[in-house]
Order: sequence, then C-alpha cells, then structure tokens
Amino acid sequence: MRLLVASGIFHPEAGGPATYLYEVLPALQARGWDVRVLTFGEGDATGYPYPVRRIPRGVLPLRYARYALASTQMGRGTRVVYQHTLDLPLVGVRAPRVLKVVGDPAWERCIRKGWIAPTLNIDDFQTHPMRGIVGQQQASRNRQVRAMTQVIVPSVYLKQMVLGWGVPEERVRVIYNALPPAPAALPSREEARAALGLSDERITLLTAARLTPWKGVDYLIQAVARLPEYQLLVAGDGEELARLQALAAPLGERVRFLGRLPRETLYHAMRAADYFALYSGYEGLAHTLLESLRVGTPLIASAKGGNVEVVVDGRNGLLVPFADLDALTDTLRRAADHTLWARLAAQTTHGLERFTFDHMVEATHAALQAAL
Repeated sequence: MRLLVASGIFHPEAGGPATYLYEVLPALQARGWDVRVLTFGEGDATGYPYPVRRIPRGVLPLRYARYALASTQMGRGTRVVYQHTLDLPLVGVRAPRVLKVVGDPAWERCIRKGWIAPTLNIDDFQTHPMRGIVGQQQASRNRQVRAMTQVIVPSVYLKQMVLGWGVPEERVRVIYNALPPAPAALPSREEARAALGLSDERITLLTAARLTPWKGVDYLIQAVARLPEYQLLVAGDGEELARLQALAAPLGERVRFLGRLPRETLYHAMRAADYFALYSGYEGLAHTLLESLRVGTPLIASAKGGNVEVVVDGRNGLLVPFADLDALTDTLRRAADHTLWARLAAQTTHGLERFTFDHMVEATHAALQAAL
C-alpha cells in the first residue's frame, strides 16, 4: 500500500511534525506501508529507509510549482496521502487524504504576518469571525480541512477546535502523541546538575520551546525576577530570542539561554531541573511534557489546550491560569516547598500509559487503513 507523506518540513529540521514523521514512518513501513516523503527543504535526501524528495525553498511561486510537479510524479500509485500541513500544492493526486492537525495554521500565520495582534489567543480567534485577509485565512483553513477523508488530532482539545471548523465528528480521531524509545541511560540528578554548573542554592526551572510570542517565556522570566530563590534555563530559539534576552539581562546568571538542544542533551537538562515549565497560551499536546515526566521531573504548566490532558494538578505537576503573572509567581513560590516537590516527583509516571509509542502507531495505521 503506497503512502505519500506530504509535509512542509522533515528531518533533520526542527519542529514537531519533522520529529514525529522521522520516528513513526519506519513503524508504518513495518506494517506494510510503502512510504514516500515529499517536503520542502534543502540538504541530503539519502540515508532514509524510504524515498525522500526535498523541494528547495526560495521564490514562493517557483517552489510551489516544483512541489506541485513532484506531487504529480510521486502521486502515481498512491493509495493514501498522509498530509501534515495545509496549503500544500498537491496536484493530480486522487487518493484519499488523512490530515494530522497539531494547531491552527490560520492563527499562526496571521500572527507571524502581523495581521492580528500577538496577544489574540487561539481560543478567541476561533470564536471571532474576521474580515479581510484574516477572514480569508479562516475560510481557507475550514474548506481544506473539511475536504479531508480523516483528520488526526493529538488531544481532545484540538478535536473540539477541528469540530468548530465544520468537520463531522466521525471523521476526527484523537490519537495521543507518544514518547519515543527511552534513552539507554540517564545521569543522576546530581551528575546532570554538575554538568550544567547549576547552583544547589537555587531551584532550577527549565523550559524548552520554539520561542514564539504565545509560548509565555516572558512570563517565566518576570516571575523568576520576583523570586530570588529560582534560576531559569531556556532551551530553544526563534524570533522572540533577542527580546527575551533583553528582558532577562538584569537577572544575570539567574536566566541562561541554552539554544536549541539535541534530544539527548535536553533529557539531561530535564533530569537536572527541579521543574519543567511550559507556560504557553496554546499547546496541542506537547512532547516535552511527556519527556520530562518520563525522566522524573514534575511539571508547571499553563491550564491551556492539551496541557490539562497531561498534567494532573497536584499529582504530577501544577497547573496555572494563563496569562496571570501573579498566579504564576504564587505557584512558583508554592513549588519551592521541598515536601511538595518530592510528592510530585514521586508521581511523574502517573498516566503515562496513555502515551505509548506502539498505541500511537497502531491507531495511526488504523486511521490510514480506514481512509482506503
């Protein structure tokens, strides 16, 4: 069964879809799918156990024309298309399509282009029909997603969002994101802290994210500024980096920017931290929350999106209203209590059985078969 995987990014680029596909496609091959990958990007396309075609980025009309031509060629004999972003110029491909939705591309694009204020949260965007180019983006999103044979979402939160776009419920499947295979070995917490040069006199808060306006890293910096007992590690890069560095400059060594970390190094940083924080205004279902729990580090997260499907408040972490700097500060102050930390850290495996890799692969395989 030939499966054309159509994406905008792919390994080794950063981003959830790229990482997800790199991990899941060999498992789908093992279940009988003849995988082909079509993506934008530069670099070597060899070394994968399936054909990969990269369309160089550049002048917008030209790259779309090249993608369309390649889709015509690669689409021959395709039984199912597994699509990972909207607005892809798939031409002449008649096979049914399964779309994985991990967010609202219309909202993200409108923020990135400056068409809406970066403070307009994703939930309000769903319930406020817009005019002009923003309204066109909403309408285009709805039209494209409704045309899909099946839609896969990684959280109940995202399912409700997709239903709001007019997709019938029977065509939407919740398949939770899953943890990749566990690392072979991890250092002890003490060894990990020593490797990062962390002071034992302060509580270590780690966040890891693509640095965009809705990730809430600025709130974490401001809360840490109020609490001298804390130090903050920020892993990731993005368009907000310079602004966040300027905001953190008065705190000196109490806020450190680590840049984008390889997964193994990120695991070590999670191991070293007292808490992993994800205080974002939007999350579908973040892999980093699952990864932190697996290495034994409790969570502090915004009570938004898919976070509430992972974090059980008071059990494996703490949930905080968004966006509320005072509430975040109060939660961090409460989290400084060692007895509370020990209780949360002892329960980090709570609920992780819902996020197994084999279950995710089997459910994805079933969704692709159902589209035939």
